Amino acid sequence: MANCAFLGLGVMGGPMARHLAEKGHDVTVWNRTPAKAAAWAKSHGKGQAVDSAREAVHTADFVFMCLGDDPDVEAVYADIESDLKRGSILVDHTTGSASLARRLYDQRRARAGQFLDAPVSGGQAGAENGQLTVMVGGDPDAFALAEPVMRAYSKQITLIGPSGQGQLAKSVNQICIAGVVQGVAEGLLFARANGLIEAKVIEAISAGAALSWQMQSRWKTMVEGKFDFGFAVDWMRKDLRIALDAARTSGASTPITALIDQFYADIQSEGHGRWDTSSLISRLNRK
Repeated sequence: MANCAFLGLGVMGGPMARHLAEKGHDVTVWNRTPAKAAAWAKSHGKGQAVDSAREAVHTADFVFMCLGDDPDVEAVYADIESDLKRGSILVDHTTGSASLARRLYDQRRARAGQFLDAPVSGGQAGAENGQLTVMVGGDPDAFALAEPVMRAYSKQITLIGPSGQGQLAKSVNQICIAGVVQGVAEGLLFARANGLIEAKVIEAISAGAALSWQMQSRWKTMVEGKFDFGFAVDWMRKDLRIALDAARTSGASTPITALIDQFYADIQSEGHGRWDTSSLISRLNRK
């Protein structure tokens, strides 16, 4: 069993840390709101909470981060860098930029440590159920050591390539999801506008090539105008910003993604940034 620190106990990090503890790993948790870390330790009866990120990491062989955005990762890393154990592996599950991942990789290597960028997909339900998909960038030797530990909360873990490529793969994931959600939204609106019963249409087309997780899992709540499930618009816009920045840097053409990003901006402007990503249909339902 591994000696682990987990930094960041949000809707994703909290369940991920719980799975580590339940699998028998020694887990020390930290959150920027100390009360949340204390509540985590009390509710699970396993692991320990500390008030300082530096205290959490100094004996850990594996340090996991699940934070909000690049500035959060940079701030936490700056705080813990000098306290990270020599030879420890820092695994960043935050969805962030490939450029930051490469910088942190270089900084860890300079201090005889290792770094993996390892963003996840699967949303809150995937975290709760231990069924996340993990896309990893970094060295194979570090991956080989960290992968068995990450199995505690994952159904699939793939080493994509060198440092930064895990983050780039996550951008591919978000680009694909955005396009699929918009397609489902437009299809449902088309069905309604033409007098079709949505449930019958979904029954018919979900047996064919149109099937997707988004269609299967979200069509009914989309029709009902319920958007309190899954990944929030605010976070999707953050992820699409990262993806579009990387697209501009690499010269990749992503016109549909850029358009859908603006659709999500419209939803935010109406005060619905905490709605889930399937709320794209709300724009189409405007009178």
